[in-house]
Parts: sequence; C-alpha cells; structure tokens
Amino acid sequence: MSRDADLPAPLPATPAAHGGPFGKALLRAGFEDFRVTEIMNVVPEGEGEHLWLEIEKTDWNTEDVALWLAKQAGIHRLAVGYSGLKDRRAVTRQWFSLHLPGKADPDFSWPAGLVALQARRHRRKLNRGTHRGNRFEIVLRELDADRDALERTLHTLSERGVPNYFGEQRFGRSGGNWQRGQQWLLGGEAPRKRALRGIWLSAVRSGLFNRVLAERVREGVWDRPLDGDILQPRDSRGLFEADQDDNAEARVAAGEVHPTAPLPGKAGMASSAACRQLEARALRGCDALIEALAGEGVEAARRATRLPVNRLQWAWSGGVLTLGFDLPTGAFATTVLAELVETRTPVNDN
Repeated sequence: MSRDADLPAPLPATPAAHGGPFGKALLRAGFEDFRVTEIMNVVPEGEGEHLWLEIEKTDWNTEDVALWLAKQAGIHRLAVGYSGLKDRRAVTRQWFSLHLPGKADPDFSWPAGLVALQARRHRRKLNRGTHRGNRFEIVLRELDADRDALERTLHTLSERGVPNYFGEQRFGRSGGNWQRGQQWLLGGEAPRKRALRGIWLSAVRSGLFNRVLAERVREGVWDRPLDGDILQPRDSRGLFEADQDDNAEARVAAGEVHPTAPLPGKAGMASSAACRQLEARALRGCDALIEALAGEGVEAARRATRLPVNRLQWAWSGGVLTLGFDLPTGAFATTVLAELVETRTPVNDN
C-alpha cells in the first residue's frame, strides 16, 4: 500500500478453516449469556501489603472498576492492579489488587453490578498478563443452523483448534481504530490522546497479522509448518526456526508447538523460504505501513497461527446452544464462534 493509496483500506477478510459458518444465532441477548472467568497463574498467599479481590462484574468496564476501587480505598489509581481487560457487556470474574501498606482492608459499599467473591492479601501487586487464560461460557439463542454440521465441527474444534485471528474488538467499532491507524501512519492526523497511539498501532499490526493468517487458511497451512517457518512452543513466548528441528512437523501435529505469523515492526526474527514467500504475498502493497510501524519504534514479533480450544463442552436446548471452553490470554472467543455461526447482537448493544 503506497502513501497515495485510497484510505482507509477495509479490514482483512478472515475465512473459516472448518467449512463454516453453518447458520446464524443471537449473541449476548443478556449479560448472563456471555460469562468470562480468569484462570490464574498465581494464588494470593494470605499476607502482604496488597489486597487481592476477585470481583464479579456486570455491565462494568475493567478500568472503571479500577477507578472505583481506588476512590473507595483512598489510593492513587496506579496503586490498583489487574491482569487483563474484560468485556463490559458480560458477566465476568477477574482479580484486582490494591496497594495498602500499613492500612486495613477498606469497608467497601458495593454498587450494582459489582460483587466481591474473594479477598486475600498478597506480597505483590497484580500485574498485566498474570492470568494464563480465560474460561468462557456462551449462550447462542435463536439458532438457525445445521445442527449435524455444528456437532461435527465442535468435535473438530476440540481436536484441531481454530485460526488464531484477532477478533473484531481489537479494531474498534466498525473497524475505526484500524482505519484511523492507517490514516495516521501514512501521513494523516496523529492521535490527540497519547493512549490512542498504542491502540491504533495495535489495530494496524493486528490487521496485518490477520492478512497473513487468512492467506495461510486459504492455502490450508494455518495448522502445519512451512519450510522456513518460525514455531512457538505451546504456552510459551519463545520462538525457534522449524528447520532446526527434524521433528517439527510431528510436534506441530501433536499440538506441542504452533506455526506463527508476523506482527510487523522493526526488524525481528524473520521467516524464510516458502513461509517468507507466503507472508510477502499476503502483505504485498503494505510496505509503507510496515515502514511507518518501524518508524514509530514498534518491535516486530510473532503470534501463533493456531488457537487451541481447551475443555470444549456444549449442550443443546431447543434452539439454544450453550458452549464452554478455555482460551489462553490474548485470544478471542469470537474467533471460535465464527467457525460455527454468524452472530448478531441486540440492536441496543453498546
């Protein structure tokens, strides 16, 4: 894409890998139809300067909860920690920490939509990325779909996973962050708020990643290695070249390691051979965007192209399908649903 190209470019298509979608359904008919629970790596020890709270929130943004906790406790917002952002239009359970050196636990007056489930002391603040994943419980209503096809595909998802696309949430309402990010990077108006800089950069990188992954899906190589691929062990951020491991194909097939695709930026670990050729085809015309990302100091990285869908369970009740599954941090439940049905949300969904 040149700087003279018409902007904004549309969001990349994200083709399904397993033949879907097989129908339509209503998502988020109510808050209780979309539940998320953090799966933690750390258990509070029971003593220390930090009060850890597990909170169930409904119709609250994570950051708004952090601000409310800081105000109630009489501490600075930066003294409140959490591991990850959670949906507002949902019932979600997540942990927060409050730094209270020499102070007793505050006497909270909980508002509607917030319920304290646990309170334990710990020696350290809760930092971003501390949880290892999330448990999702999702109800699909008004289902108009091929049930047999859904059953077959659910078994396939449990065995093979899904393409690890970034979900629509990453790109903002109607893809606005993706669009504005492109415009800025290719010579347009810079974000007025500093916080928007990271959001727009992330949206652009994510869109470019989705372009490469979509190409791998179309060519049937999203879940198997190519010559010159860069692989990532399961549950690890480490990377290694597929050509350095004689057992790479077998390890990918067993789910021990995953192929990856680029998150463009300043020079990083690059693929070669057939993998590099595929990535070049997928990103043809995007040189100016990639150069601009590097110019903003964004470091290149890699992301797994395959997303395991762990502990997948489902149940039918008439025209309602209830799903439960675990995903690692950084993954999107909507990418799982997209392999099954097209979803719509109520018209009053904000």
